Amino acid sequence: MGGTRQTGRILLASLVGTSVEFYDFYIYATAASLVFGPLFFPATSASAQLLSSYASFGLAFLARPLGGALFGHFGDRIGRKSTLVASLLLMGLSTAAIAFLPTYAMVGWMAPALLCLLRVGQGIGLGGEWSGAALLAVENAPPGWRARFGMAPQLGAPVGFLAANGFFLILGATLTPGQFKDWGWRIPFLASALLVGLGLWVRLKLTETAAFAAALEEAPPPRVPIADVLRDHLGRTLAGILGVVCCFAVYYIATAFALGYGTTKLGYAKQAFLEAQLVAILFMAVGIVLAGWLSDALDPRRVLIWGCIGAIVAGALLAPLLGSGSMMHASVFLALALLAMGFVYGPLGAWLPGLFPPQVRYTGTSLAFNIGGIIGGGLTPILAKLLADRFGLATVGAYMAGAAAVSIVGLLLAGRATYDAGRTAPIEM
Repeated sequence: MGGTRQTGRILLASLVGTSVEFYDFYIYATAASLVFGPLFFPATSASAQLLSSYASFGLAFLARPLGGALFGHFGDRIGRKSTLVASLLLMGLSTAAIAFLPTYAMVGWMAPALLCLLRVGQGIGLGGEWSGAALLAVENAPPGWRARFGMAPQLGAPVGFLAANGFFLILGATLTPGQFKDWGWRIPFLASALLVGLGLWVRLKLTETAAFAAALEEAPPPRVPIADVLRDHLGRTLAGILGVVCCFAVYYIATAFALGYGTTKLGYAKQAFLEAQLVAILFMAVGIVLAGWLSDALDPRRVLIWGCIGAIVAGALLAPLLGSGSMMHASVFLALALLAMGFVYGPLGAWLPGLFPPQVRYTGTSLAFNIGGIIGGGLTPILAKLLADRFGLATVGAYMAGAAAVSIVGLLLAGRATYDAGRTAPIEM
């Protein structure tokens, strides 16, 4: 009974923590698409403001490897639990502080400067969050259940998205456009403090993972884990970086870019588009669950390759569906893209940790995941908008397909050798 309770607490901590963290990240993405441009940047043109807003969004991706190295260092030296608490605190406090920022009309350039500073804080916190949550799950998984345990933190993505976009949808339905622009957008950021409190309450009750404890019994932790990763596991790190590119590109094209471009250039109603995204994110959740079960039955790498092929198909359908002018057709594209996202994201919780031994696993997975995030997501909303403006939506679909092809290369380069959650020597799957 005690073991069952502890297992439930571990999975809940993985889910709640990443739900809070992705909620924080997504409310920024949504606000950046809807209101941050005119609120925090000079009024040159609506397009320039949106691009500036997307640029501030991308700052977090640049900060994520710093967070990954920082939290990975302590996660591999002092343990997963304490590091997860610290990363969640930094992410949550940075998000809540955005609710109190003055606008450009109030303080001029100080407004975007403060916004970007807090965005960097979000990115550093996020850099250590996902890897720790994934390790918490997979390093406690029983044999044959790594991918299903590893999908617990992945499900935090659709949960956080539903909470974030649902919040904005409710505000849009209950407030006038003027009220929403003046103060309503601040409420989701302020509410983040309550969610962080919930995540901390769950995580502070955890014990350290069995794999980390076993690694400490075998040998003292490395003095500088990142040096060990770059010296002994550089090839696997590079393969991991390439392997995660697709999930970031698909997600931010189907959410941040599609929302901003669809409600401006393509003329879709904001409320209708948010509702379509809320429905589509359920397809992502289904994809994560299916991919988790298939990954344990087959192997995570094979399922990830299937997901990348699905992303290529979704890229080919982007222009004819999203650009059709029909909300129904646009909704079909969103559902297909986010279903593919579930398959290129769900198995990562099992695949990436399997590339590294426990002694440097936090650092290795953090670097791979976050550097891949820069390549796949950091500039994606900006590049997608520039491509669409200059060359049409078909080039955005080609961009998505190209990101999927990059990830397929990484998955093939990684090979089939993997480290088991509780071992230090690689085994063949």
